[in-house]
Amino acid sequence: MRRVSKITAACIATAALAFTATACGESSTEDTGSGSGDAAGKLKIGMAYDVGGRGDNSFNDSAARGLDKAKAELGAETKELTAKHGETPADREARLASLAKGGFNPVFAVGFAYKDAVDKVAVQFPKTTFGMVDSISEHKNVDSIVFAEEQGSYLAGVAAALKSKDGKVGFIGGVDLPLIKKFAAGFEQGVLDTNPKAKVQLQYLSYGTDLSGFGSPDRGRAAAQGMLDKGMDVIYTAAGGSGAGAIEAVAGKKGAWSIGVDSDQAKDPALAKYASTILTSVVKNVDAGVFALAKSVKDGKPLTGTHAYTLAEDGVSLTTTGGHLKDIQGKIDEAKKKIIDGQIKVKTTT
Repeated sequence: MRRVSKITAACIATAALAFTATACGESSTEDTGSGSGDAAGKLKIGMAYDVGGRGDNSFNDSAARGLDKAKAELGAETKELTAKHGETPADREARLASLAKGGFNPVFAVGFAYKDAVDKVAVQFPKTTFGMVDSISEHKNVDSIVFAEEQGSYLAGVAAALKSKDGKVGFIGGVDLPLIKKFAAGFEQGVLDTNPKAKVQLQYLSYGTDLSGFGSPDRGRAAAQGMLDKGMDVIYTAAGGSGAGAIEAVAGKKGAWSIGVDSDQAKDPALAKYASTILTSVVKNVDAGVFALAKSVKDGKPLTGTHAYTLAEDGVSLTTTGGHLKDIQGKIDEAKKKIIDGQIKVKTTT
């Protein structure tokens, strides 16, 4: 059993980004999984992505990198399924059950919206190990993979405050949810701790059960443009696929910076034309958690329990692509050390 991190469930109310996956099979109460994949011992990994799936330039792509590494280094067979907007809980359960029934083990559920589905399906397939990304499940055959998003966001706030000309910065969240508020809270605290006179605007693209804010580049673009029009020159977006629209808008404003999320968005081919205006990205190393669980299943010793990937473990970090942080790296490193040492307590809600 893996140790439980000091980061508690309260700081794990779960990930940047959106709902579930398409209905893709029948549920079953018969577990056909085995300890290392199929009966022949070949590792078979099932991946149920959040809305946007592979190619979202953000959260799902981070999970996909871990899957690709497992495929290349562990010789795994893989199957990928992707969520759609407007799904029912039954759709999500059916998707996970179809993967487990098909002999895929482990089965990853990418995104907090799978939490209830994982809790139900894990009971039906006790021999299958499930990877719950961005939420916590107490079932014995589940590895809960969570992150200290607020810590990485704090460092992004430090960078924003130091790079902003007038101290006017903005945050765009996909949906007004506890998970996204962790990003917002850390960012706002980092900005104000660095420059108490700064002004931080927080804005969300959708609310409540409406998760469309995670997959609407047009709305991300419009929100960012509104902030730019008000004089904000650094904008951090934690909104899944919607972030691409915000990054595009910022690139059109001379002297403005965008901050990406979950993946190094300056290295994303789809955003290459905007790379010079991406100050940094707050990375959640979902790939590390995915690969670690896959390897443990391959080795016959599946990881279970809860593990929070923190700043101290490089579970979250700021990217340095483009060298835009060189002149302020010392202050960022200082803030990082204070967080790790416990001198700075980062908030998890606004």
